[in-house]
Amino acid sequence: MDEEEIRRKVAQSKIPVLVLDQKWHRLFALEGKPDDIKDAEVKVNEILKEQGGLNNELRDLKKVKKKLMVNIVDHVDQAGSTHVAKDASMIDETNQRIEEVEDRLLEIPKELKEANDYLMELSVAYAYERMRTNTEEIKEISDWIKEVRVKLKKNIIKKQNREINNREIYSYMHDIFGKDMLSLFDITDDNKIILTSRDSYMAESQPADEGDSKGEWRSGAQEETNPFAKKSQERKDDADTTDDTGDDKAAPASEDSGQQ
Repeated sequence: MDEEEIRRKVAQSKIPVLVLDQKWHRLFALEGKPDDIKDAEVKVNEILKEQGGLNNELRDLKKVKKKLMVNIVDHVDQAGSTHVAKDASMIDETNQRIEEVEDRLLEIPKELKEANDYLMELSVAYAYERMRTNTEEIKEISDWIKEVRVKLKKNIIKKQNREINNREIYSYMHDIFGKDMLSLFDITDDNKIILTSRDSYMAESQPADEGDSKGEWRSGAQEETNPFAKKSQERKDDADTTDDTGDDKAAPASEDSGQQ
């Protein structure tokens, strides 16, 4: 933004005293105030301090003048006394100082406005530059978020594909080798096969001392999440039961044959 344009806008606006405005101080909350703004702020504060001091002095001078006038009235019958003459001289000095203070107080508003306007010009220039820098950083951060979001989606899909592949491999191997297939993969407490997102969470959160060393939790979780493995095991158990029954029935026949 052009400096002349800023100056013109500032001159046309009714601007409060910036150093007394908390919102103005908040403009510099992130990085603090630049040196040129600090210097301009000091100038405004000095003018305000002088204005406050002069107002207090003027109030005190008027009190002194009033007291001196009361003393003169009380001693009006002693017009030629030294006391009355001294009070009259002090009133003249007080009036002179009052006039000087009032003249200075008339000049201060103009100086304060000039200093405050200059501080506003610096603040506007800083604000526009800060907004431009913020916009660039916002764009950089937005691009980074967009890139990370794409990578996150890809990795989620990749993770899901690996889980599906693990389930398919496990189911196939279980159908071929049965429950003893776990030993083929050398599965230990520190080497758990992840079949689902639930398994992944359990593997990370379960304490090391839970479950026996043979992997009771893994076997239960895997059978629960693999219906094909469960059905295969049921078929194998049925076959074992049939074999046991056949052996029991064959035993008496063998004995009879021996007796004959």
